[in-house]
Amino acid sequence: MSTLSIRIPDSLHASVKRFSKEDHISINQFIASAVAEKITALETENYLNDRASSGSKDKFNQVLNKVPDIQPEQQDK
Repeated sequence: MSTLSIRIPDSLHASVKRFSKEDHISINQFIASAVAEKITALETENYLNDRASSGSKDKFNQVLNKVPDIQPEQQDK
């Protein structure tokens, strides 16, 4: 495990302190969780961009053309 010293605005520190207390976790756990959440979001964005770059608009349109042109059932409106 690594130790990291960071500088954050007092208002942000107060919020972190408040939310970590509400969640009954340490500030370290709260920040580690927040960092993990951000990393996951960035990795997901990279993954989706990679997938999108290998996609084909023509193939997408071919699939969409197979969908019947009908009104949705009442519960789906």
